[in-house]
Parts: sequence; structure tokens; C-alpha cells
Amino acid sequence: MITNEAVKEEILKINNPATGELIGKCGEQIVVESNESTINVIILVGYPMKSMETSLSSLIVDQIGKGNDGIQVSVSIELRVVAHAAQSGLKLLPNVRNVIAIASGKGGVGKSTTTTNLALALSAEGAQVGVLDADIYGPSQQVMLGLKGRPESADGKTITPMKSHGVQAMSIGALVDVDQPMVWRGPMVSQALEQLLRDTMWSNLDYLLIDLPPGTGDIQLTLSQKVPLTGVVIVTTPQDIALIDAKKALKMFEKVHVPILGIIENMSVHICSKCGHAEHIFGQGGGDEMSKDYQVDVLGALPLDIKIREALDAGTPTLISDPGGAASLTYKEIARSVGLKLAKRKRDYSQTFPKIKVENN
Repeated sequence: MITNEAVKEEILKINNPATGELIGKCGEQIVVESNESTINVIILVGYPMKSMETSLSSLIVDQIGKGNDGIQVSVSIELRVVAHAAQSGLKLLPNVRNVIAIASGKGGVGKSTTTTNLALALSAEGAQVGVLDADIYGPSQQVMLGLKGRPESADGKTITPMKSHGVQAMSIGALVDVDQPMVWRGPMVSQALEQLLRDTMWSNLDYLLIDLPPGTGDIQLTLSQKVPLTGVVIVTTPQDIALIDAKKALKMFEKVHVPILGIIENMSVHICSKCGHAEHIFGQGGGDEMSKDYQVDVLGALPLDIKIREALDAGTPTLISDPGGAASLTYKEIARSVGLKLAKRKRDYSQTFPKIKVENN
């Protein structure tokens, strides 16, 4: 009979298709329970990878089954996302393990589109996800996520997040009329953002994605100084003009010690829906050049596709309207990369250890 330790040793020889590395190299934990006729394996992972679970399970079953004929092998994979370190001195938000900012520096590059679909991709990969629309002047998440009605408040002080397609969400756009402009000065906007963030009763989130407005102004500074950010994703197009502002956003977050998780190149190429001709309307290779200049990874490249825009305008984003399409698969790959990058980072133990009180007796 094969021992539990021997089973673990066999599993550690397997290359995880979700990470490209040996199991155990990315913090996976292995639990084995066995008897004379069965071997039950539980793999605890710290990053969402639901679409890869079947492939990984098959590899484990095949590896253990070698030379162990007649033994029934079962594999289950469980997601255990933990909180990771943010800026020094900032406490975690209640019921939120990780906060990820989605920034661009420049408007019109598809940052909100990316935020919506990335949130849904993380959810599709098994995570509990929330979205906060931090663009007070031009909110769009209520349309993109198809939010209907107004959010509710159980106690008159806090807000219950709205839900759409399995994702929790909050946006100033869900609190005001769609055509009402927010004619506020910077301090009012920052205060409104903090209220939206802290007065919303988020529920057991693995990741909260914050859809930032363009620029490097009041809202970005408020977030970096008062909100525990575990990372930021920079969205850009290949165009030089967009890259200039994306680089400014990246440098700003570096200065306030927020880790850069990577770059997403949006509108990378346009494929004609009539003839299939590929054309780089906004240039080519900009994301790769920025990656080399600043030593950050390109998480993925997405096309300029009318279907993505149409789906968002209808409140049924690409991950919902076409879950098996090429764009959805790319978003899922990016989601797994983001989760994996966080899983490799230092954990936050601030809420793990009890406070020590010293008294003179």
C-alpha cells in the first residue's frame, strides 16, 4: 500500500497547468487521506483556477494511478485566498481580503471595460469578487454590470452592495439619476469615494476591484494614502499618447509603494468582422516596450472588438454573453495571472495575531 507521504511526493512531480510550475512552488498545500482501496487528495490553492481544475485533477489521478492498480483515486481542489500585505500602517477592510486598483492614467483606453470583465473572469474562476466604481464624475459600472434599481440600507447608515452576475458592486451611478452631473470639488469627491468604500457592507470578498478615473489626482492619492491596496493593474492601448499617461500612473503607484501586478494592453488589434483582416489601429508593441522599460509583466492583450462594446452597453459583459469566446478566455487567463501574482506575495498577518497587552503586577 502506498503511503500518504509517497502520494505527496508523486504529486510534487506534476507541473500545474494553471501556473506552469511544479505543484507546491506557488504555495499549494496537499492533503492526502487513504486506505487500502482509496486515495483522496485535496489540493488547497491560493489563486482562482476553476477552468483548469479538471486538467490538474486528471494529471494527479494519472500520476498516482501508475503502479497502483485497483486503487480508486479522487481529487478535489479548494480555493483558499488569503489577505496579502498592503501599504504600511493601513488595516484591511472588513470582509475584504485583497483590494486591486485598475488604473490607466488616460481616459478612453477601456479601463472600465477591463475592470468589469476582469471581475467576472475572477468570479468565473471561483473567487468571491466585488467592484467599486471610483469614477465619481463619470460612473459606468451600473450600466456595464446591468445594475437595476437602488441599493438598499438595512440600518440607514450602511449600504448593501448590489449584485449582478455573481459580483457585488457599488457605484455612485446607482445612487443618482443617470443624467445628473456630479458638480463637486476634489475634497467632496474623495469623501464620497471613502464613504462608498467603507459604508458598503461587502461580504466575504477575495478581491475588490476599484475602477479608477483617469489621471493621477485626488482620488488616486486618497486611495494610496487611506485604502489598503494589495496591487494595481495598469490598462493602456499600444498608442504612444496612452502609454505616456499609463507610465505616469505606474510611477505614481510605485512612489506610494503599491505593487504593480502588470499591464493589460487593450485594443491591441482590430479584426474586421467582415473579412477577418487584422489591423493595429493604435500601433503595435507599446505594452511590450513599457513592460521592458519598467520591468513589469504584460498580463494579456485584448482586441478592439465591437462585440465587447455591445455586450457592455446591454449590461451583459463578454464573460456573460460569450463565456467560451476568445476574449473571455483571454480575460480568464489574465484573472488567473493576477490571482497567482498576489498568491506569491507576502501575506498580511495583522489580523491573525492577538494584541499583546503588557501590565505591571
